[in-house]
Amino acid sequence: MEKENTNQTSNISSALASGPDSGIDLVYYPDEVLRQHAAAVKDMDDSLRTTIERMVGLMRQARGIGLAAPQVGILERFFVVQIDSEPAQVFINPSIVGTSHETGMYEEGCLSIPGLYADVKRPTEIQVQAWNQNGRPFTLNADGMLARVILHELDHLNGVLFLDYLSERKREKLLQKYRKPQDSQQ
Repeated sequence: MEKENTNQTSNISSALASGPDSGIDLVYYPDEVLRQHAAAVKDMDDSLRTTIERMVGLMRQARGIGLAAPQVGILERFFVVQIDSEPAQVFINPSIVGTSHETGMYEEGCLSIPGLYADVKRPTEIQVQAWNQNGRPFTLNADGMLARVILHELDHLNGVLFLDYLSERKREKLLQKYRKPQDSQQ
């Protein structure tokens, strides 16, 4: 998920660079990988941990607050989240085990669909179960922005985009403004 539509700057960790040298890059809409269902992670090994570290670096560089594996072309069920100055959190094979009846609207964006934003209605509180990067299971109760980002990233694991929550008319109108980053350079 992309930070809200503001001109805020963020601290970019120099721990890992992203881009051509890291072997990890963002996938942009309408790439078909964004519409595919991701498979469960089977091996929680050093390779996965390295990929997770690179994803955190890429997410920070892109000024995002969440990044799912399909957004970097990996069809496995994991994502990373970092809200404000909190430490990055890793969710491997996540599942939502509870949601509040209360919902809220909030403007969402997506690193894979840069420059587009729309209000999306989601539950305000969730309970999620997942594994961390060390293979340890955990359960987390989340609300507010953290709950929203977790739901947004979990959608990516199921081939769902925030655009899918919009009416067809609103989605089409929004997509008329969209240009993939490579398209804008030509």
